[in-house]
Amino acid sequence: MQNLTASIAYHAARHPQATAVIFDAQKISYAEFLDRIERLSGWLQDAGVKADGVVALVMKNSPAFLEVAFAVSHLGGIFLPINYRLSSAEVSYIAQNAGAQLLFVDAELEHLAADITARVVTVTPAMQRDMRRLTGTGGQGVQAFPRGPNDLFRLMYTSGTTDRPKGVPHSYGNEYWKCLDHVMDLQLSRRDVLCIVGPLYHVGAFDLPGIAVLWMGGTLTVIREYSPETVLRTIERDRATGIWMAPIMTNGILHSPERDRYDVSSLRWCIAGGDRTPESRIREFGTVFPNARYVDAYGLTETCSGDTLMEAGREFDKIGSVGRATAHVQVEVRDEAGIVLPSGEAGEICLRGAKITQGYWQDPVRTEASFWPEGWFRSGDIGYLDAEGFLYLTDRKKDLIISGGENIASSEVERVIYELPQVSEAAVIGRPDPKWGDRPVAVVVLKQDAELDYQTLATHCRAQLAGFKVPKELHIVETLPRNPSGKVLKRVLRDRFAEADRDVVPMSS
Repeated sequence: MQNLTASIAYHAARHPQATAVIFDAQKISYAEFLDRIERLSGWLQDAGVKADGVVALVMKNSPAFLEVAFAVSHLGGIFLPINYRLSSAEVSYIAQNAGAQLLFVDAELEHLAADITARVVTVTPAMQRDMRRLTGTGGQGVQAFPRGPNDLFRLMYTSGTTDRPKGVPHSYGNEYWKCLDHVMDLQLSRRDVLCIVGPLYHVGAFDLPGIAVLWMGGTLTVIREYSPETVLRTIERDRATGIWMAPIMTNGILHSPERDRYDVSSLRWCIAGGDRTPESRIREFGTVFPNARYVDAYGLTETCSGDTLMEAGREFDKIGSVGRATAHVQVEVRDEAGIVLPSGEAGEICLRGAKITQGYWQDPVRTEASFWPEGWFRSGDIGYLDAEGFLYLTDRKKDLIISGGENIASSEVERVIYELPQVSEAAVIGRPDPKWGDRPVAVVVLKQDAELDYQTLATHCRAQLAGFKVPKELHIVETLPRNPSGKVLKRVLRDRFAEADRDVVPMSS
């Protein structure tokens, strides 16, 4: 039996008063957490949810989110976390595509359920802290429904950076091997306190390492919404030992005026997600978190996240890498014909292992297109392996800029731009050019009160890059569009600047 509540029941029997979840000042023991799960599972059963039934969540972080996820698993159902930043039409599409029969939605997000045909349960602020406000405290919960490695426990939908969101089924086997790998790599134990600041509908928060901490009897301290000061305060208050943050979150903390006010000495590691982290930010991280290492990582929704992790002690001699594959994941780099490339040569990153999905939800065409024979998943990301097996990311296939027949990896140009002290964030995209095919364009967010003109940018880039790689335009913007994992949505930037040339500082002739 592999449902998610097995580990909760184990620790509830042996260490009932140990803290499983913290939310604000509220502490929930393992015994209480199990009781909440069992009572909610009984309520779900009365509502008609059965094994393999899909239950959707449109919720921000809270104990209720975890209670619903575990209670659905307890019944043998499939839980479907949905991005609450989507439109009501997008939420409706996902719920309908997945066949959801029930949807939990936070009261403040109720407008997103306007087009839902399934039954909708509004989660009030009081219920967000304790779902027994819905179920009551009387009665008994149902027994756990037995599940096997091939049974599904979750459906997730990709962030849609290239197309309509695709449903990604995750089996109990996928989650088991994911948790095992992260326990091994991060040496998780009962002493770990994981700060959950990313949205729980995303693999970064739920899985990296997420509920693997509960496997070991540790604690999840849950932040409802990100702010730099809230993260710092939570680490100090709960003596958090680990955290996952998108690079944009880490950047906010490093530039926060509150960064030196809190005791964050308990933190041992911070896992990065989303975009490749600028090298300067990795080095600056240690000035704020003196006892923690920065763990750059690589993973996907399709793989339950965390396929490669940077190893302790290699952070600086392998800076720029996202680490080596975890124990039960294989990584290869292949060309367009599927031929495996030697170390140092860039191509498409392909992965194989027990934690990787077997395909897309009810979509055999996309499934077939996304796998090479023998189970190798095609990530769509471009990178290379060095002689020791450390992975380096260079770009998404769709974001590769081809100018005059030359390939330009936008991440290489971004790395150089980040060295400018005026720059807070940077993205490089390609724009159509009648002569060259594409021309590289820099889109930059400046630090407060900083100024940057095109000549300064171009001079700096020419000193380190080939001429064809130097951006031909500079756009100054207030923010970069990102998906929930922190990845810059370069498609949105390309669309934004496709026609208008306003606010552009052009290349000097």
